[in-house]
Amino acid sequence: MYTKKITSCAALTGLSLALLAAAPALADQAPDNSVRLGVYAVFYHASADDLSGPYVPPGVNINVHDVQTLYAAYVRRLSTHFDVELAFGVPPKTETVGKGPATLGSVPYNGVVISSARWFAPTVLLEYEFLGDNSPVRPYVGLGVNYTTFYDRQSTAAGNAASGGPTRLSLTPSVGPAATVGLAYHAGGHWNTYISYSISRVNSDLTAETAGVIRRTRIKFGPQALVLSVGYSF
Repeated sequence: MYTKKITSCAALTGLSLALLAAAPALADQAPDNSVRLGVYAVFYHASADDLSGPYVPPGVNINVHDVQTLYAAYVRRLSTHFDVELAFGVPPKTETVGKGPATLGSVPYNGVVISSARWFAPTVLLEYEFLGDNSPVRPYVGLGVNYTTFYDRQSTAAGNAASGGPTRLSLTPSVGPAATVGLAYHAGGHWNTYISYSISRVNSDLTAETAGVIRRTRIKFGPQALVLSVGYSF
């Protein structure tokens, strides 16, 4: 698992560095740099296989709550119409809730927060901006790759009760495509404002271990993110 994480991080970093290194050769003029800061509103469209393993009744499933977090990005101008963006957010705490039967035995389950985790998900995007540099408003689209790794995984007291005791969780990292569509507005001088909507594919295998009993499921998080940000070019 750790070898996969290192390899995926190296691939993502290598892609980012390759695009940045190509900037002087691609640019029509001296490339611009910019930093952006704003807010991520992340909406999950999650689906998961029913939990499998010993003592698990049919129909036991999970869902995740939407989150908000800080957005930050570094953007390098490649030409009049092309940018490369390295985006990431402050790792948010995402809560998992039970989905399925109202109770497991006598323990409440459906709609109850059973676990939480934080995720770090840098994304590299190659973006195309429409219109020209003199236009105050420029729509743009982008395609790229996302890497997501999970940490600080915790089973809640309710989750432990539903599982039959203290439970250790693991989630495999994910590498998948990402896309964005947005609108940039030149506010004046070095300042710009942005609104964008992004989607990415994040899939992970969840393993829960309770006193040697293993239960598993595969989660497709399906995150979509609305981003509002302010950028400074230099």
